[in-house]
Amino acid sequence: MNYQIVTASAVPRLISIAVSHYCEKVRWALEWLKIPYVEESHVPLFHRFATREYGSSSVPILVTGADTFTDSTDILHYLNTLAPEGRYLYPPDPEPCREVEQLEELFDTKLGVSIRGWAYFYRLDDREAMRRVWCKGTPWVEQVGFAIAYPIMRRLVQQSLNITAASAASSLQEIKQIFDTVNQQLADNRPYLVGDQFSAADITFAALAAPALLPPEHPVMPSQLDGIKSEMATTIKELRATPAGMYALRLYREQRHFS
Repeated sequence: MNYQIVTASAVPRLISIAVSHYCEKVRWALEWLKIPYVEESHVPLFHRFATREYGSSSVPILVTGADTFTDSTDILHYLNTLAPEGRYLYPPDPEPCREVEQLEELFDTKLGVSIRGWAYFYRLDDREAMRRVWCKGTPWVEQVGFAIAYPIMRRLVQQSLNITAASAASSLQEIKQIFDTVNQQLADNRPYLVGDQFSAADITFAALAAPALLPPEHPVMPSQLDGIKSEMATTIKELRATPAGMYALRLYREQRHFS
């Protein structure tokens, strides 16, 4: 696919749910590559009024001067075409590029899905916590909608994501398995998941793992464990102490606001 280079008159628009870890993946890539953009955040479910124009029901969506991308991985591949030398999201060499793409696919399809369901199992009952992260930076009319309709919204999310105690336990096992995979990948003390360069694999793992780690540098999620159910807080502490967890937290400290 041929992409149009971003110009000052065509600043990309990121349509998002601010707390979405897939949106954080794209946000991180944009900021790390120093690509100016405008973010348009929406309350979950209300976001569909914005996304249907682009034939999608989910976020993130990146709207550029000539193209629209409705998948986080497609967005990162597009952004890679704008990357300055030395900051490629995907290595130029075919073999490491394939490894980055394979890890990104694993994290996208397994880790991100499992962490979303697991986190919502514990957090959906806390209306005020959900208001803070769902309504951040959103239009006032959507915030009013949240205040009125949250019980219905909560039930719809539970149903659509099949959130139950059993599914949360299964999701946690999946999370731990993927953390073990990353532990093994990092066992030789490499600085990044593939080679010695920061890549889309690193961004994807750290961003999608964030709901289970709550890094202090995250632009939306609170990092404090106060007020979180004790079972969830215990799991977060355990995951933070793993090599994979410490690695993701290091990336947030050192690379999330890279200058």
